[in-house]
Amino acid sequence: MAIHSDDQVAATQTGEVSTELKRVMGPKLLLLFIVGDILGTGVYALTGDVAEKVGGAAWAPFLVAFLIAMVTAFSYLELVTKYPQAAGAALYTHRAFGIHFLTFMVAFAVMCSGITSASTASRAFASNLAKGFGLDTTNKTLVMLIALGFMALVMAVNFRGVGESVKANIVLTAVELSGLLLVILVGFYALFAGKTDFSRTMVFESGDDKSAFLAVTAATALAFFAMVGFEDSVNMAEETKDPVRTFPRMMILGISITGVIYLLVALFSVAIVPVGDLGASDTPLVTVVETAAPGVPIKTLLPFISMFAVANSALINSTCSWRAGCSTGWLDKMSCRRFWDGFTRAARPRGLPSSSPPRSRSRSSSWSPT
Repeated sequence: MAIHSDDQVAATQTGEVSTELKRVMGPKLLLLFIVGDILGTGVYALTGDVAEKVGGAAWAPFLVAFLIAMVTAFSYLELVTKYPQAAGAALYTHRAFGIHFLTFMVAFAVMCSGITSASTASRAFASNLAKGFGLDTTNKTLVMLIALGFMALVMAVNFRGVGESVKANIVLTAVELSGLLLVILVGFYALFAGKTDFSRTMVFESGDDKSAFLAVTAATALAFFAMVGFEDSVNMAEETKDPVRTFPRMMILGISITGVIYLLVALFSVAIVPVGDLGASDTPLVTVVETAAPGVPIKTLLPFISMFAVANSALINSTCSWRAGCSTGWLDKMSCRRFWDGFTRAARPRGLPSSSPPRSRSRSSSWSPT
């Protein structure tokens, strides 16, 4: 009979397998990471689009999207608790099929998705910053320079370590969440002031004469876009304390929190603003706040809230794509280290020794796809 050490038994129970990464994320930090990844600027525009497709029952597609997201989350939870490693989707694909090329394609696709999302978010950040500070938003060179500077800052935070990245995520998530909480608070104010009509929330109207099923399906596809993001958190498994116990509770709680927020926003939006006006507006939630509480300077606040929201998206996407790429055997981990060494050699003053990132921060755990 094999005799296992206490460390081996504890590792089996908690999922804290041997890793070179630093476990800095507890339950609360993981929860904020998941909520921050799901929330985004998309919901600020999607509320009007969803209402345009289904009428006053705009809450229904968000409810269906929440249920679909929860079912999808259970699949991820089954995998991340069985394989609590940083490679995420690439690792799961290899464990399922054992095809090296397919593993590489998934890892490469995850990296490309993260890079594309981060670059798009950097452009949105630059545009919102220019708008918020009254700069010339039509000056493409200015917007590009701001976007590049922002990406350099994100890169520096990620190079410094996941601890710093998570701390920045806390601040950005708090600001990001404040915009939607403001809409909900304004909604409760309108409710007690008698400015709401909840009878509209039970009216189903399809502008394209579609059946209720087709209209809700199309609207759910839009609403689900606002629910994605939780799947990125599995790339942080090796930096989470006791991932086997922590992930199920925090992922379900995080999706539930965002689902409740989205449902309340959809209900109050339709109850305060007629569906036609909501669907015609490019910024429906701004219209909701202006209608219920004209004294709130939402037009002034929105560019800054959006700026923090897209900054959070860029930070999380770049962090997760780095983890997904540098944690797989098919994307040589040493190339990540060589890149860092070359970067520090180019940046350091002459005469100073070369520096490499701490092994606990820059190098990911090794899992072999062989």
